[in-house]
Parts: sequence; C-alpha cells; structure tokens
Amino acid sequence: MSADPGMRPEDFFTGHPDALEVFREVCAIVGRQGPFELRVSKSQVAFRRRRGFASLWIPGQYLARPTAEVVLSIALDRLDESPRFKEVAHPAPTHWIHHLELHDLSELDDEVAGWLREAADSAG
Repeated sequence: MSADPGMRPEDFFTGHPDALEVFREVCAIVGRQGPFELRVSKSQVAFRRRRGFASLWIPGQYLARPTAEVVLSIALDRLDESPRFKEVAHPAPTHWIHHLELHDLSELDDEVAGWLREAADSAG
C-alpha cells in the first residue's frame, strides 16, 4: 500500500471511529490481493491500481439523514444485482459503481472480498 502525501485516511475518518475500522479491514482485504495505492481527498478515500476500483466515503457529508456511517463503492465491469447494494450507478458503457452501506465489520465478508478482488483485478 502506498498513499499520496497530504491528508491521511485517519484525518478523513476523524470523528467516525467505526468507519476507520472499516477502512482498516478493507485495506487488509485488498492488501491480500496485491499492492494498491490510496488517494485521500475531501470526499473519499480511494483504492487504486492503474485506475480506481473502490472507495470509502461518509454519507453524512452529503445526506441530511444517512442510514450508515460509511459506504464502500466498488467499480465493476458488470452489473451485479445483489440486494446488498443500496444503489448502482452506470456512468459508462462498461463501468458500474456499486454502493454498499456498511453498518458493521461483519458485513465485510467473503462476498465483499470477492467483489473487491474482481474490481482490483480489472483495475490492473
């Protein structure tokens, strides 16, 4: 894992300890699949290889009444119709962004690890 200098993930997740724990677990899952980079901005923490493949963000930054503290967005080259996804965006012909609200670390299970592996592999 490498990160851009500047804002750290710990800074991004200040005041959101559960989201920070989710971040650490996602890093562990992705790290088992090979190297990756992090990019931290004001809006998200992005996981990248040649291109971005996943991000974590705080819905409370954008929504008046968020239903989760943190959302994991996963970029797949296909639509996955799992009912676990809160929303799926289709910004390009072969690009779907799947938004997964996370309420507990236990939700980062083998299925999520599989989606992250698929996304990371597609990202190079």
